[in-house]
Amino acid sequence: MGYKSLRECVLDLERHRQLVRVTEEVDPYLEMAEIHRRVFQARGPAIFFENVKGCRFPAVSNLFGTIERGRLLFRDTLERVTKIVQLKADPSRFWRSPGAFLSAPFTALTSLPMEVSGGAVLDERTSIPALPQIQNWPDDGGPFVTLGQVYTENLDRGGVMSSNLGMYRLQLAGNRYQVGKEIGLHYQIHRGIGVHHAIAVRRGEALPVSVFVGGPPAHSFGAVMPLPEGLSELLFVGMLGGRRFRYTRRDGFVISSDADFCITGTVDPTRTLPEGPFGDHLGYYSLTHEFPVLEIQKIYHRRDAIWPFTVVGRPPQEDTTFGTLIHEITEPMVPVQLPGLKAIHAVDAAGVHPLLLAVGSERYVPYRPYGERIPQELLTIAHAILGFGQCSLAKYLFIVAGEDDPDIDIHRVDAFLGHALERVDWTRDLHFQTRTTMDTLDYSGTGINSGSKVIVAAAGRKKRELAKELPRRFQLPEGFSAGALPLPGILVIKGPRFSDYSQAEKEMQTFSSQIEATCDLEGLPLVVLVDDADFATESLRNFLWVTFTRSNPSHDIYGVASFIQHKHWGCHKSLIIDARLKPHHAPPLIEDPAVSKRVDALAAKGKSLHGIW
Repeated sequence: MGYKSLRECVLDLERHRQLVRVTEEVDPYLEMAEIHRRVFQARGPAIFFENVKGCRFPAVSNLFGTIERGRLLFRDTLERVTKIVQLKADPSRFWRSPGAFLSAPFTALTSLPMEVSGGAVLDERTSIPALPQIQNWPDDGGPFVTLGQVYTENLDRGGVMSSNLGMYRLQLAGNRYQVGKEIGLHYQIHRGIGVHHAIAVRRGEALPVSVFVGGPPAHSFGAVMPLPEGLSELLFVGMLGGRRFRYTRRDGFVISSDADFCITGTVDPTRTLPEGPFGDHLGYYSLTHEFPVLEIQKIYHRRDAIWPFTVVGRPPQEDTTFGTLIHEITEPMVPVQLPGLKAIHAVDAAGVHPLLLAVGSERYVPYRPYGERIPQELLTIAHAILGFGQCSLAKYLFIVAGEDDPDIDIHRVDAFLGHALERVDWTRDLHFQTRTTMDTLDYSGTGINSGSKVIVAAAGRKKRELAKELPRRFQLPEGFSAGALPLPGILVIKGPRFSDYSQAEKEMQTFSSQIEATCDLEGLPLVVLVDDADFATESLRNFLWVTFTRSNPSHDIYGVASFIQHKHWGCHKSLIIDARLKPHHAPPLIEDPAVSKRVDALAAKGKSLHGIW
């Protein structure tokens, strides 16, 4: 339905028994985040915190905690928006079924942003210290805004239709920020705001920034929706929310009239300050780095304002719902934007960006003995994927040919990896990109935004049967011990503690020689070296997280009987991924036991959260 405000949404969820009110006073320092994580893991309701310690504003979280609730929020518009995307992907659909798509053009036209004279958000003013100072993890650099909709415009063109609305984190206090006057603005290297920031730097002008917090849920979703540069998120917000995005202007800043809060300020293109650390979606802290500073002008809010927030951490988390809904909406566009690509999946359990799975077409005439299919068109598609929007953040890209199994399910990660490992030829099918840019939040590389990528392209007939148990003849060098097989064909080994890459090279030479001499590796195409084999093999989720967040392809991939031929690296037997923690890695996220104990009490009989988890 077309919510006019966040409060309307909260009351609607309450009517549907999809919201719980926490009446007890709760500390924004770690406690609120701990409650959120517990409720999310239990697939529980949205959480309305009536009594936030030290703050007069109530807060709400877990609005998008389940995919079912996400669909409920957009129950009147989601199908209509999907049809518009389908029509954009294939305009001929309109003529094949005009009745089904007749309303689509009118939906877009009636969703354009609308300038108004004011709005409830302008009712009152407040300050940064008066906002909920929510800190999610013990070693965070301070409290952060986690659902802020950051609005900027192109200074060369101006206007809302050349704007960017993105969800970037903002540090409210800590580090060297002047209390109440400055906050940190962190955005990743590929984000749309970066284009506007670069223009401001070129012009030598301050960049006006508006941060909207709250408002109808479509506003938050629109801020994370990956849209092509030049296509306004505000139009999408109007379509998904069933209500045009209303805005006004004050002192040169755009104000979202339906927001609960609006923070206005400017970014001086010559200034940065340390921002972070912050517990992030890979399951580790992103560390302290220099980022732009937002110099505060004014902060507006509604009289009945509610502060929405989420908790970021090792997936799955609430933002998993965002990813699922985005996939459902944009899926029809995949074959249009990337011809030959049939399906694509960023694996949530692996931290989203580190591991990308794809199914492509392999239609090139093979000219091979007996017509054997080999990766050819797949490589063209794979390189296009790594240059496409947020897919460019992928570190490991596994791509297979749909012709080999028309029923392959991109979301069944275990079966997909098995299909690839049955067919891969490590002498031919590895393709590296070294010394390239990578995700700002991934610390497995050589520095911030620096690392490598690898494409694994597999096509053709099965080359091997994957082992389902440890081999009988098996000897390891001192310091190594056998683990288990988390999936057929994958062997996890506990290795000695990583010291440096020079030592690791020697260890890998000894290790690979030993297992080649004593072990039948035919059914084990992949070996993964870890610090804790029990943890890594306890679940598929653990295996994916450890393997793909703790390795940098160019530095941490080795092979049994490896070789370099004309600058191409490969191996004749098992591929080895060194997924041990390295000294330069960011620390993993761990809850504070004392806070966890306090939160336990809120689930006791007679308390607000009794029976939720």
